[in-house]
Amino acid sequence: QGEPHKDGKVLIIGGGIANFTDIAATFKGIVHALKDYAVELKRHSVAIWVRRGGPNYQEGLRMMKECGKTINIPMEVFGPETDIVDIVPMGLNAKATTADFDSVVNKPRGALAPLDEATEHVLSATEGNTASRSSNSYRFTENTRCIIYGLQHRACQGMLDFDFICKRKTPSVAAFVFPFSGNHFQKFYFGTKEVLIPVYQKMEDALAKFPDVDIMVNFASFRSVHASTMEALSHPQLRCVAIIAEGVPEVHTRDIITTANKKDVMIIGPATVGGIKPGKFRIGNTGGFLDNIISSKLYRAGSVGYVSKSGGMSNELNSIISKNTNGVFEGVAIGGDRYPGTRFIDHLLRFNDDPDCKILVLLGEVGGIDEYEVVAAMRSGRISKPVIAWCIGTCAKLFPYEVQFGHAGALARGNLETSDAKNKALAAAGAYVPSSFADMGPLLKALYSKLVKEGTIVPEAEGPVPKMPIDYATAQKSGLIRKPSNFISTICDDRGEELLYAGIPVSKVFKEDLGVGGVVSLLWFRRRLPIYATKFIEMIMMVTADHGPAVSGAHNTIVCARAAKDLISSLCSGLLTIGPRFGGALDEAAKMFSEAVDKGWSPAEFIAKTRKRGKLIMGIGHKIKSVTNPDMRVTIMVAYVKKHFARHPVLDYALEVQKLTTKKKANLILNVDGAIACAFVDLVRECGMFDPEEATEVINSGCLNGLFVLGRSIGFIGHFLDQKRLKQGLYRHPWDDISYVES
Repeated sequence: QGEPHKDGKVLIIGGGIANFTDIAATFKGIVHALKDYAVELKRHSVAIWVRRGGPNYQEGLRMMKECGKTINIPMEVFGPETDIVDIVPMGLNAKATTADFDSVVNKPRGALAPLDEATEHVLSATEGNTASRSSNSYRFTENTRCIIYGLQHRACQGMLDFDFICKRKTPSVAAFVFPFSGNHFQKFYFGTKEVLIPVYQKMEDALAKFPDVDIMVNFASFRSVHASTMEALSHPQLRCVAIIAEGVPEVHTRDIITTANKKDVMIIGPATVGGIKPGKFRIGNTGGFLDNIISSKLYRAGSVGYVSKSGGMSNELNSIISKNTNGVFEGVAIGGDRYPGTRFIDHLLRFNDDPDCKILVLLGEVGGIDEYEVVAAMRSGRISKPVIAWCIGTCAKLFPYEVQFGHAGALARGNLETSDAKNKALAAAGAYVPSSFADMGPLLKALYSKLVKEGTIVPEAEGPVPKMPIDYATAQKSGLIRKPSNFISTICDDRGEELLYAGIPVSKVFKEDLGVGGVVSLLWFRRRLPIYATKFIEMIMMVTADHGPAVSGAHNTIVCARAAKDLISSLCSGLLTIGPRFGGALDEAAKMFSEAVDKGWSPAEFIAKTRKRGKLIMGIGHKIKSVTNPDMRVTIMVAYVKKHFARHPVLDYALEVQKLTTKKKANLILNVDGAIACAFVDLVRECGMFDPEEATEVINSGCLNGLFVLGRSIGFIGHFLDQKRLKQGLYRHPWDDISYVES
């Protein structure tokens, strides 16, 4: 908007490494928008910078690159190989940081710097609790097994895939608990092998069956998560509960926390993606898709433990840590609510007390004061290992009003809760605090190199990257495989935003009032026939809709309806009577009359040849109607054809045949089947929409009988509804209408 800037403008389309968002689907809408506004983007000399990762990101980035070329606008596209914030300085042409991170991490730590009075007051109230505080005793191991509350198929499969690449012997998911169905099994892959995971209605049954389970991953909704979690806390067997749901009422969360603390149960969440113990255990969808887990080397343990509020940013930390160190020791996303079940300090103390974890990383954010517990623990010496910390949201000070960031707790309610104040306090306590999130990676690399040089960390040789079988659907979506289709369809496509009939959107079908005949022409013949042709198709359905209750199809339908059968069964009973003697003469009549016309037989020759072959002329003859008592359906259709069809040679020929047959017997007239058949042949051959070969194929395909079935179904359904409305009882044929003959 506005006037173009002399230096042009920069559009940054940046996002994190998603857990389960389909990146290609997301970018599809962005591509549409960029194409729609391409002229204005060029007028303003806009350069576009893109960064994204997650499921199907390769296809999404390819789409964006192609879009840039198509609209001829400068576009730089990056994936997870580039850190999330790197495109900002690149796009703005800002200078890269020149900080000497090696000197930062090697600088002797001086005396603790004093802080302002308000901060010192908060810390003094906290230090007494943290100085001697013990860490939660729960540890994730390669033998950790869980139950999942709720039928979360994708999350379970993701956990099992993680187990497989970590070379676990048994799946980490023992069972599901789902109160809304009976006990049964769900099938999953464990590598290439299929396994069955049981589903229990009752939590107590699942825990009794699997005594080795000590964690529950709770996917219950925010409405039921309190009840299900409190039930879990009533079982001493469970030592950890991960609560995934967002929007949990705070009063419920605080009740859960109080109960869990009394029972020394570790709560992760609510509003969390979970956590991950590389090489050992994964909670739900933590870490995103498998390609991200492998690229972040989460299949084996590293030396860096981190805790974050954000699940999306935990993926960025996994990536940053794997690029700059030997990898993640353990990572936890505690969730963005105001009252998380466990706080930063709970997990950092666990990491600090574990000899295999060498570096602690804290990713805090604006809002709340939980970070000050970490500051107090560092000042008292309770946390003794090196800490790299950053609180995101420093940009909040640039706004003239209070900013609510994405999480429920991400709002500063005073200076102490700002990111700047917390970063300052963490730095004063001895944490390594970068100048921005962009410096997190280089600072981490410098600290890791220092600890390696000191011998605190002894890197192990990198083993082979694990191979994981690709799901067929994923491989096909990524264009890695191809296979012949089991079905081929050319008439209808329901994959896009709107249903298509032979390539025409259904909205256009209504907008242009194509009618039922138009729909039949699209779905049966894959083309849009002229209006007079589609109107004729509708006439066929109208004149064949019913012929009274006495004909065999209607009779069968009525008998079934009165036997209390359902509509579908009754309709099928009537349709099954359609054949050469009832309703099924259309196809044969079309073939017979068109053959006679094509071979140039005179009407007399045609009659003679048919008699010689011992066949009846299909489409000729009526039980009741005659020359003097014509069938009005035939009269109406013949008149329509002669008025609207440019040529109608086959119908004309049939009418000439009728002149000869009625001389023999008055009721040997061209009946409705014959009239429809001959007129339809003329329509297909003369409308200009089919070549001769296609016209013959249409006639021989059975579509004429299909039109009769389509029309007569209307009448059969009518008879069914009529009998139900009249509440007719079971039909029994009268004895006096049956001849009982003794053999």
